[in-house]
Amino acid sequence: MASKLLTLHAPPLIPRSFTCSRQNFPTVSMSSCCSTAEDLRQWRESKKNAQTSPLVFPKKYNPIRSVTVRSSLVFPIKSPQDQWGTWTALIATAAFGIWSEKTKIGRTLNGALVSTLVGFAASNLGIVSSQAPAYSVVLNFLLPLAVPLLLFRADLRRVIQSTGPLLLPFLIGSVGTAIGTAVAFLMVPMDSLGWNSWKMAAVLMGRHIGGAVYYGAGSEAFGISPSVLAAGLAADNVICAVYITILFALASKIPSEASTSTNDESVADRGMNDPDPEPEPEPEPDNKPPVLLTAAALAVSFAVCNAGIFLTKYFGTKGGSLPAITAVVVILATAFPKQFSCLAPAGETMAMILMQVFFTVVGASGNIWNVIDTAPSIFMFTLVQIVVHLAVILGLGKLFGINLKLLLIASNANIGGPATACGMAAAKGWSSLIVPGILAGTFGILIATSLGTAFGVIVLLYM
Repeated sequence: MASKLLTLHAPPLIPRSFTCSRQNFPTVSMSSCCSTAEDLRQWRESKKNAQTSPLVFPKKYNPIRSVTVRSSLVFPIKSPQDQWGTWTALIATAAFGIWSEKTKIGRTLNGALVSTLVGFAASNLGIVSSQAPAYSVVLNFLLPLAVPLLLFRADLRRVIQSTGPLLLPFLIGSVGTAIGTAVAFLMVPMDSLGWNSWKMAAVLMGRHIGGAVYYGAGSEAFGISPSVLAAGLAADNVICAVYITILFALASKIPSEASTSTNDESVADRGMNDPDPEPEPEPEPDNKPPVLLTAAALAVSFAVCNAGIFLTKYFGTKGGSLPAITAVVVILATAFPKQFSCLAPAGETMAMILMQVFFTVVGASGNIWNVIDTAPSIFMFTLVQIVVHLAVILGLGKLFGINLKLLLIASNANIGGPATACGMAAAKGWSSLIVPGILAGTFGILIATSLGTAFGVIVLLYM
């Protein structure tokens, strides 16, 4: 009988997994245990699943990881909704711009440019926002309010009579600015500004007839973007600073007048043109304290703005409300010169502050990349415009036999405004031209709004 051999099969080695306590992922171990169908099935299922921890070796490894970093510093530092913070920044910057004119650098750059640059830097560095409700208040309310405050002395009869021989050179310079604007617009079309190109050309024309005051009025009338305004102001101030230096160089060989008192000369100048001059009324400190004059000036300015805006809406006039506001205050100042002259000192002080706030807003609303893109073309446009202006006023002035001294002061009143014309006349010792220079610049403010707007709409728009 054949013997049967019994063969004993050892149980297969079934992998057993256990968890590493430090890395928390399964590790495979081979151990000998009883083989059952259930154990084999579980082992096969475990092989199908991930045998390594997804925390260490994920199935789909992506080398680019998205990381979110949270910072406690938020830009802009002063939120647009922080009204008190925004107004503090605006008023402080305006005050700094006014103070800077006492320094050598500030006098060179001009306080308006200093306020613009500081506001521009604060906006682009993330200190204040480039758009805030406070900026709309400045553009829609404070800027129109400043115009009547500046023009309380705008008695047309006195301006025309006292300007005297300076009036013709000033008008020639205004014509030269208009011709220079057309020539510059053809040579330097400012394509980078797009639809704003002809508007900017019209604003710069008014700027070089009535001084820096029209810059704010023109921007409101044409609705130019703040970045373009900031670029234009920066480029224009550089050109104007160089140009006034050239005027002083041209006047270097003209001697000063005989040493006389400025006040006496001014009275004599007014007396020659006005057979019955009235002394300028002065506020009486005891009966009319400055606070009363300031309050009255503000009340009148608000009333003038209200009337101008009403007329603009009633007649449907295009170009903003500033031309109507200017017309109303000029009519009133001419009809009531004595009363409005009393308000002029207080009004001009407040107007200076409001204009500095406006220039701060112009800078704060600007974008650095837009300024870099647009400033070169505006710079070249202004350069051509002023060169043509100088050529016209000197050429026609020589043709008409006008004294070079009168031509230089008139050109200064066109380009710089009444303040720089007065400053040049005083610095050169031409005391008889101090008051006419101021009045010629004031006359430029009166006509710049209408001339700039009309020339832009009628001529530049179709060039």
